[in-house]
Amino acid sequence: MNLNQVTLPVKHMDEATEFYLKLGFTQIVDTPHYARFECTDGNSTFSLSLETGDFLNGAVIYFEHEDLDQWVSDLKAVGIEFDQQPTDQSYLWREAILHDPSGNKIKLYWAGENRLNPPWRVDKRG
Repeated sequence: MNLNQVTLPVKHMDEATEFYLKLGFTQIVDTPHYARFECTDGNSTFSLSLETGDFLNGAVIYFEHEDLDQWVSDLKAVGIEFDQQPTDQSYLWREAILHDPSGNKIKLYWAGENRLNPPWRVDKRG
C-alpha cells in the first residue's frame, strides 16, 4: 500500500495554484474547481479542491526536502512568508511552517532516516 493522494480545500483556486507553483510543484490538472500537482521527487501527487462555503481544515501537509534551509531561503526570495523558520524539533525533524492562501497549514521539513526509523520506532501490526 502507498499513500499518493491528499486533497486540500481552497477558497480561491487561482491564488492557491499560484502559491503551489511558487513552492516548486508541477501542475498536471487545471480546472476551475480542481487542480492537481506532482511533487518534484518521487511519484507523489496532491490536489486542491475549490470549496464554496466556509471550512476549517485541521490537517497538516508535509513536504520533505533534503536541503530544507536553502529551499526556505529560495522561497522567501520569491515572496513566500513563513510562520516558523527551519527549526530542529525534539522528535528529530527540522521543520519550517507556513500557511497557504486558504489557511491550510504546511510544514516543510527534513527528517532523513528519522522519518521512518526514529529511535523510538515500534512495529505493531494487526
